[in-house]
Amino acid sequence: MAGNNGGPWGGGGNNGSGGGDDNRGGGGRKPNNDGPNIPEIDELVNKGREQLRVLMGGGGGGAGRTGGSGGGGPQITRGTVGLGILAALALWLYASFYTVRPEERAVELFLGDFLEIGEPGLNFAPWPVITREVIAVTTERNIDIGVSRTGSEAGLMLTGDENIVDIDFQVVWNIVNPEEYLFNLANPPQTIEAVAESAMREIISQSELAPILNRDRGAIADRLRDMIQETLDSYDSGIAVIRVNFDKADPPEPVIASFRAVQDAEQERDRVQNVADAYANQVVAEARGRAAQILEQAEGYRARVVNEAEGEASRFSAVLAEYEKAPEVTRKRLYLETMESVLGGVDIILLDEGEGGGQGVVPYLPLNELRRTPTSGGTN
Repeated sequence: MAGNNGGPWGGGGNNGSGGGDDNRGGGGRKPNNDGPNIPEIDELVNKGREQLRVLMGGGGGGAGRTGGSGGGGPQITRGTVGLGILAALALWLYASFYTVRPEERAVELFLGDFLEIGEPGLNFAPWPVITREVIAVTTERNIDIGVSRTGSEAGLMLTGDENIVDIDFQVVWNIVNPEEYLFNLANPPQTIEAVAESAMREIISQSELAPILNRDRGAIADRLRDMIQETLDSYDSGIAVIRVNFDKADPPEPVIASFRAVQDAEQERDRVQNVADAYANQVVAEARGRAAQILEQAEGYRARVVNEAEGEASRFSAVLAEYEKAPEVTRKRLYLETMESVLGGVDIILLDEGEGGGQGVVPYLPLNELRRTPTSGGTN
């Protein structure tokens, strides 16, 4: 039975041979007429050792040299040590020099503590004593808050008149102080999001729904930016808020149709009220104009009557003064003036009723007609 086992490969070698080594060829391979020769593990180890010895500067030995024969292990020479030192120096220089682009800044750390800010260009920080963190400072970063943007309910907020509004907005920011940014905030994006949401809720809680939806978005965005920046400055965050994009402010989705119907009704009410106000203003203006006209006419009439009365009084005073000087003459003059004013424009016919049996009709010669200039014909 022992003679049937020809070696570790289980092949049928020479029956009755002395040992397993006889079943291997001179090259350390298993003879197999049906497949390729597979190298033994010892042969692979020996070849690897020879190649390592050659690379390290040692003498080349035979392929069949084993670890127990002759010269043992790789040899280290001066050239090998020099190459190792040069390689280590190159790796150290590669790890110590670094480049900062114009839009970046580097924070150099000495054993974990802040050392200085690396400016754009080629910088040197001897590793591993000094390490660095390169940060893009001019790049604009965005934080989105709202139902439509993030899918969360962070945008649902309660207004001052107890309405719920769905707000989507975006905070755009960058880094102005890399040292404060790295050392004072554990998670800057999460901090900015929490501060922005808190500031927006404070502003919305102090406002009514209608102005938020219609006209106050710009004012709210400016106020929100100032509040976020003030809070981040109190944290020494090294962050600057560039702007706030106020994208949407609507009622919640389940009630938006009803809300729009209410908005349409309110707009119609405002339109009708504006028409009524315009009509009222027109009527009031016309009434005020007429009242002013009547007042002016009354004022003119009053002035005219007063002036006429004052004139009559002055004339009477003058006549009285003349009457006191010459009563008879004045009385006769007044009589004549009165008769002239009464009879001056009347056609007069005089009837003679004398006892002498006159004609009864006395021709009247209108002297005023004789004074007129003839309009046609000539003189005889």
